[in-house]
Amino acid sequence: MATILSISGSPSAASRTARLLRHLDNRLTAQGHEVIPLDVRTLPADALLGADFRHPEIIQAAALVERADGVVVGTPVYKAAYSGLLKSLLDLLPQYALAGKTVLPLATGGSTAHVLAIDYALRPVLSSMGATHIVPGWFTLDKDLTVGVDGSLIVAPGAAEALAQVTDQFSLALGGRTTVLAATG
Repeated sequence: MATILSISGSPSAASRTARLLRHLDNRLTAQGHEVIPLDVRTLPADALLGADFRHPEIIQAAALVERADGVVVGTPVYKAAYSGLLKSLLDLLPQYALAGKTVLPLATGGSTAHVLAIDYALRPVLSSMGATHIVPGWFTLDKDLTVGVDGSLIVAPGAAEALAQVTDQFSLALGGRTTVLAATG
């Protein structure tokens, strides 16, 4: 199966965006893919903000992108756009870092007023980086993502169903198994 890099562009350690990505990572792993999580917030801030292309951790992140067959890019929406943290990483990657790759864009936010952030802010950047196929993404409202007492993510039923569909479309685009998994899986 495919190797997938799952990038969280959230600056928060308690991020619903990152939890959502890890939730979807489990679904993709169950479909037979190798999933590698990358939380951009764990990369050195001085390297990201100082545009240090030669920093070992930036080189390693670029190598993960290069190795991946597919990339999931998740971000919270701030000011109607993807996070500045995610932008700082994308700016350090080679111009055509996504060439030959299938990409699934995901976003979370507090209001449906930001639902078009994927199509008008994130998708053009991913396309300019050479993504071969950008599958339909999904915007999830913060209110549809809650954290259980055990730390697990609880996704509201309607959002869970939609996320399962876009994740499965991404998996199929990468040659994943066609078996349908439970939406909460």
